[in-house]
Amino acid sequence: MKNKPYLTLDDVKRIAAAAEAEALANKWAVCIAIVDDGGHLLWLQRLDGTAPISSQIAPNKARTSVLGRRESRIYEEMINQGRVSFLSAPGLEALLEGGVPIMVDGHCVGAVGVSGVKSTEDAQIAKAGIAALGLAG
Repeated sequence: MKNKPYLTLDDVKRIAAAAEAEALANKWAVCIAIVDDGGHLLWLQRLDGTAPISSQIAPNKARTSVLGRRESRIYEEMINQGRVSFLSAPGLEALLEGGVPIMVDGHCVGAVGVSGVKSTEDAQIAKAGIAALGLAG
């Protein structure tokens, strides 16, 4: 039996606070979602002025990232390069940049998904949140 790290509520709050700070510093209205290693929602926060649809997109970006153990942008790039069959991949609903896995000692312990601004900016916010744990996003 192997042991692996997992996200604690304190970790989730630190990620969320850092992601929110990054969004607010740039005056970006976004929704921030954090999921565990199984894609289960641990945190959902919609900043004032964020479009309601972002509350559905952000958790799906996070789930896509954690289930694939890679940034959700990888799927977007594959589709944009012509591999449109990935649109039918089961369980992957937000094949857009903005979902970033949280990797600890080679284990994917969760992911952050952000929606509301340009996809590159969404990813920037997610990575800023993850960085609060002393990890690269």
